[in-house]
Amino acid sequence: MRSTPSTSADNTATDEGDSEGHTTENKEIFEPLEEYDPPSLEELDASANWQDRKVAYGRDLLRERLKDHPPLVSAEEAMALKNDSEEANEKIYSVMRQLPESDDQVDWDATWVHHLSGDLKSLNPLMISASVEMELLELTGISLIGFDADFEKFGMRQFIDSWQTSEDKLMDKFVLRDDLAWSDGEPVTAHDFVFSFQTIMNPRVTIPAVRSGTDKLRWVEAYDDHTLVIFHKQALASNDENLVFPIVPEHIYKDSVDDDPTMETSQYHLKFLNKPVTCGPYEYKSRSRGQNIILTRRDDYWQKDGKEIRPRPYFKEIRCEVIIDPNTALLSLKAGDIDDCRLSAEQWLTQTDSQDFYDKNTKVRGMEWTEFHIVWNVKRPYFQDPKVRQAIALAFDHQEMLSSIFYDLAPAGLGPFHPTGWMASDKPEAYQRDLDAAEDLLDEAGWDDSDGDGVRDKEINGRLVPFRFTLLSSTTPNSIKVCTLLKSNLDQIGIQVDVKPTEFTVLQDKSLKHQFDATIAGWGTGTDPSTLDNIFKTGGGRNYGQYSNPRVDELFELAQAEFDRQKRAEYYAEIHDILWNEQAYMWLFYRPTLFGLNQSIRGFNFSPRDPYGVSPGINGIWKTK
Repeated sequence: MRSTPSTSADNTATDEGDSEGHTTENKEIFEPLEEYDPPSLEELDASANWQDRKVAYGRDLLRERLKDHPPLVSAEEAMALKNDSEEANEKIYSVMRQLPESDDQVDWDATWVHHLSGDLKSLNPLMISASVEMELLELTGISLIGFDADFEKFGMRQFIDSWQTSEDKLMDKFVLRDDLAWSDGEPVTAHDFVFSFQTIMNPRVTIPAVRSGTDKLRWVEAYDDHTLVIFHKQALASNDENLVFPIVPEHIYKDSVDDDPTMETSQYHLKFLNKPVTCGPYEYKSRSRGQNIILTRRDDYWQKDGKEIRPRPYFKEIRCEVIIDPNTALLSLKAGDIDDCRLSAEQWLTQTDSQDFYDKNTKVRGMEWTEFHIVWNVKRPYFQDPKVRQAIALAFDHQEMLSSIFYDLAPAGLGPFHPTGWMASDKPEAYQRDLDAAEDLLDEAGWDDSDGDGVRDKEINGRLVPFRFTLLSSTTPNSIKVCTLLKSNLDQIGIQVDVKPTEFTVLQDKSLKHQFDATIAGWGTGTDPSTLDNIFKTGGGRNYGQYSNPRVDELFELAQAEFDRQKRAEYYAEIHDILWNEQAYMWLFYRPTLFGLNQSIRGFNFSPRDPYGVSPGINGIWKTK
């Protein structure tokens, strides 16, 4: 899947103009879909030299992986431990990550009360953008291919019978299973994929995230109800990644999209916003905005005529509770009102070491590649010059943030790629605070305190503009703390900052419309580094800061067309270096992966994409009897 904004521990971002009269452009650059008359299936089969690709159940692949990671202690021993050392963490995690050895271990009637740190902006699969929306789509949608924790690709056995790629890597053929149905009883067909692709590529439809990658596809053709061929514009190393796009039912939307391309405002579309028709293992039972979303297991998904046709979803019901305040979430976990929640560093060290926590719960820590940063809207006059962005990075007390806010549990942010990633550069070094160097750079960029009022100014278009901007923060405590620290640091060099805590869905909207000066945000990793072109390439759909560098654009193109991984790594490392040197963002930290879990939870596996980002991910979670 694509890189996704994070919604916990600190959040996101923001054409139309704002309250100060600034105006910017809001134009996503992508090639409109061109009509294509594909060859017949007979012609393709005769010339494609199809190569068979792996098709499997994600649970089976995880079970095979876990053979090399058996429990180090019994479940009883693990639950009796306090997680106060690396050794204890390994023992507890070795138990918490396991899949059931038999169906008798599973509480099939269980409800999983899952914590969401932010509300969903939309339940329409085509409109998803944030990680919480991606999580629910894993439970309610279909994907042709999946990725394991090493980002190895495979066809999803629960949805397809076969997957083949042409020898020239310009086509992929899928045969869908004939027992797929939407939650309203209508069959899922290849035509739903065609309709969804064409809707995603319809320029009248505002697609926030999933057009990235999908726009690399030339065409999607249904040769019958079950045979689907996807045509690529080019043979790219990232083509497998581009096969992953969400689908919506053609029979629901085919006659309504033209009249309401928002897919959200007409009376007809509104009735599907809170209870969409789904095609995955769960369907929506109810939604209370800002409070909870309840999903129920679809029996017609996993069984037919009393026989199991695909693995049964582990939970009868999943209740997703929206709790934005992490302190409230932890109290709910301790009380047994929710079954999981992400912990802050402070909570991990000081609020989860007493018996009242361990009575019902335990905790585990791991590693992921999610990074947090400050997004600069480079169309604002303050942030157009890289020297200014570098100066702010020098003025910010990164070490104070890491020690006092994250208790030295969060690694320093060193750019868009995690240091353990194959695509990362090893050149970036963490910024050390140097106010003198920061002030020198601001002077060079023309920002000085010419009128002596304590605030730096610069003459722009004949007007003296003070260096005073608004920094949007999510409402989570750590986000506010980081932004407040930055405000204090910048005040020392004559820059005034107004910190404005903002509800997450509003942040998303302002990000898409570029209606912000700066904002704190986070990106989870994609399964391929090519997904960052949507974020940093000129005109990218989620290039919220409107950053542009022709060399970066060129390198993204070169990297996607290159199949040699070492050469690709060199291209991405150069991208990494340019973004870091120009401080396209001010990178803050990589999120510490700290979770509190009810002692009955199992199947909880860490990955670079967090515990829910790779297959089986969220569908691998289960409860013991």
